[in-house]
Amino acid sequence: MSPKGRPTQDKRDKRFEIRLSANTYETLEECSERLKITKAEVIHKGIAMVKADLDKKK
Repeated sequence: MSPKGRPTQDKRDKRFEIRLSANTYETLEECSERLKITKAEVIHKGIAMVKADLDKKK
């Protein structure tokens, strides 16, 4: 069986599950729709933004 998805150097083999309030989920959906990216990609971008902010404060 062939692997699914596009080949990448940044293998995403870790899973993390969270519970969101209805309000937070709606915000996530809105961001996803407005940016025309997946909800997972919104979360990835958010993590990168927090990391960049922390790196500035060092």
